[in-house]
Amino acid sequence: MKKRWILIFVLLFVLLLILTYILYLFNFIPHVKYNNAHFNIKTYISSIDKDNDGIDDQTDILQNVRIYISTKPKYKSKYYSTGYPNDEYGVCTDVVAFGLKDAGYDLMKLVNEDINNNRIDYNVDVVDKNIDFRRVRNLKTYFDNNAISLTTDISKIEEWQGGDIIVFEKHIGIVSDKRNKYGIPFVIHHANPHQKFYEEDILELRNDIIGHYRIS
Repeated sequence: MKKRWILIFVLLFVLLLILTYILYLFNFIPHVKYNNAHFNIKTYISSIDKDNDGIDDQTDILQNVRIYISTKPKYKSKYYSTGYPNDEYGVCTDVVAFGLKDAGYDLMKLVNEDINNNRIDYNVDVVDKNIDFRRVRNLKTYFDNNAISLTTDISKIEEWQGGDIIVFEKHIGIVSDKRNKYGIPFVIHHANPHQKFYEEDILELRNDIIGHYRIS
């Protein structure tokens, strides 16, 4: 009888370990965060201050993204006649759009102009200024045309900086200035209604990175 209880206890302990690992792996349990200094990586400071607020673009974008996610937007895909969501909802592209907007880059206007000037690049049948800048494929094309393209190899940790933009096959986010124990950066993003944290250690779980950009 005693051996049976010991076996049950061991099995429960193993199941608890497995559950904890799964919850940690998928970011339901917070990960320890490191910064550039832990890996002797020099923090990139942009030479541009687009909106002349005294904060360089790279820092400005990162700060604005943190302000946006502090509102804890709920995930829902909706159409807005204002272009930018004006309620408590949003999707992945809004993280990027709001991050850039208050740094002086109005993606609704900029993407619309780029589409009109480069229709072949975008393959857009009907141009709609209010929604085009909220589509991942359009943002990738815009950044291909207008931003600095960088490595998609996450092992090159020194080439990833907070405030960069990362594009996946069907998703987009902003690179965090926080890193995991290997130096791989977290991503600030909004992926689904069940996401607990907006800043997550996800890059080692992804094999669909198709773009990494920096505003020039």
